[in-house]
Amino acid sequence: MLSRRLLRTKVIKALFAHIKSGADNMIASEKTLMASVDKAYDLYFQILSLPVELARYAEQRQELAKQKKLPTYEDLNPNTKFVENRVIRIIANSDAVNDRLAARKLGWTQQPDLIRTLYTQLVECEYYKDYMQRPERTLDDDRRFLEDFFKELQSCEALDDVLEEMSVLWSDDLPYIVMMILRTLSALRPSHTDLKVPSKFKSEDDPEFVKTLFEKSLVNYDSYQNYIEKFTSNWDVERIVFMDNLIIGTAIAELTSFPSIPVKVTLDEWIEISKYYSTPGSSTFINGVLDKIVESLTAEGRIRKSGRGLI
Repeated sequence: MLSRRLLRTKVIKALFAHIKSGADNMIASEKTLMASVDKAYDLYFQILSLPVELARYAEQRQELAKQKKLPTYEDLNPNTKFVENRVIRIIANSDAVNDRLAARKLGWTQQPDLIRTLYTQLVECEYYKDYMQRPERTLDDDRRFLEDFFKELQSCEALDDVLEEMSVLWSDDLPYIVMMILRTLSALRPSHTDLKVPSKFKSEDDPEFVKTLFEKSLVNYDSYQNYIEKFTSNWDVERIVFMDNLIIGTAIAELTSFPSIPVKVTLDEWIEISKYYSTPGSSTFINGVLDKIVESLTAEGRIRKSGRGLI
C-alpha cells in the first residue's frame, strides 16, 4: 500500500514538472502523475523479486562448481542456506508477485551485471556471513536476513543507477518501497505458505486524493501564490525558492479541500517532504509561513474539518 507521503511526493513532482515545462494540458499531466503512482507499485514487486533472482544466481554458481573436473568438498557440498531461504521461496512461488511481474513485464533478466555485482557485495556482508554460519533454519532467521538485505539496498549505488535507467518515474521511490516490503515480511508467520501482497492503495479514497490535490493545486496556483505573498512580505523574494512556494501552495490546497485530514497531519507531512525536496532551511521557513496561513484561513472560515480524530 502506497503511503500518503509517497502520494504527496508524486503530486509535488508532477506539479513541478507541469509548471516548469510550461505545459498547458492538465489532463495529460494528471495521466503522467497516475502513471508514476502505478510505477511506484511496480517497483514494490520489482524489488521484492530481487532476492529471488540472487538466490537463483547463487544456485547456478553452486551447480557449475559441482561440474568442475576437480571439485572440492565445498563445491560438492555447498552451503544452501541462502538458496533455500524459506521466505525467498515463498516470494518466488507467490502467484500475486509472479502475475504482476508478468503483466507489467518486470524482472531482472536484462540486468545480469547488476545481479553479479549485488551477489558479490552480498557475500562480503557481515550479516550474510553470520546468517550462513548459524545452524538455525527458522522462518524468523530467514526473514531477519531478508530484512537486513532490503535495508542495505537503500544505500546501493549500483542499484540506484540501474533503477534510474529502467524508469525515471522510480526516482527517490526506493526508501518508501523498502518500507512497504518490510511491512509485508513482518506479517509472515510460520504457518504461511503464501505471501499477502498489499493492494496499491491503503484506502479507496487515495486515488481521488491524488487527483484532487493535483487539480486543486494547479487550478488555484496563481491565487495561492498571491495569498502566500501576504505572509512573506518581510522575506527577500529572490531567496524564496520556487519549490518552497509550490509546497506551501499545495499544502493550502490540502488544508482547504480535504475536511477529513487533520491540519497537523497536513503540516507535518509537507514540512517533512520539504526537508528532502527543497533547501536545508526550507522546512523552518515553510513551517513558520504555514502556521500564519493556517491561522488566517481558519479565521476566514476556509479550513473546515470534520470526522474522527480531528484537531
